[in-house]
Amino acid sequence: MDTTLEILGAIFGFLAVYFTIRQNIWCWFFGLIQVIIYCFVFYTSKLYSDMILHIIYIVLQVFGWYSWKYGGSDKGTLRVTLITNSSFWIGLTVVLTLLVGYIMQTRTDAACPYLDAFIMVASLVAQYLMIKKVLESWLFWIAVDVVAIGVYGYKALYFTTVLYVLFLIMAIVGYFEWKKAHTEEFIYDRQT
Repeated sequence: MDTTLEILGAIFGFLAVYFTIRQNIWCWFFGLIQVIIYCFVFYTSKLYSDMILHIIYIVLQVFGWYSWKYGGSDKGTLRVTLITNSSFWIGLTVVLTLLVGYIMQTRTDAACPYLDAFIMVASLVAQYLMIKKVLESWLFWIAVDVVAIGVYGYKALYFTTVLYVLFLIMAIVGYFEWKKAHTEEFIYDRQT
């Protein structure tokens, strides 16, 4: 595995999350570069669910940019909202994690089939909710980051492990920043 690619991916990943916290559309550009790099990193580490996830992310980065740019009311900028059906998203995450984990365990030489599957499935849920600017997307990212830190440390992806420790801290900060933005938008709407 090429450590240079891992370091570059970590740098672009850090930038992507930083700009996401700031609700800056540049997050999608840096995210696109990061996910392309990590397709190769995860393939060489035999973390196939993560590799598949990052292939899907390539499309989601473009969709995210479009959604943030034109997904709001009257095709304007999207605003932070609250989740309306958390039980559905949690249940979907559990069921799909078990299904993907089973497939990876029985059909591949995946290193950590169920944990890797959780990272993939929960990341897709978190990413979809983030594209829609749902506040609770950050809670899914926090769960992903905690599991990913363990898996990537175990696989000796040390730069990626450090990146996910930073992601965990940034996800906590992101949650509170977006919560503040949602409250400010709500107060503004009530005053107008």
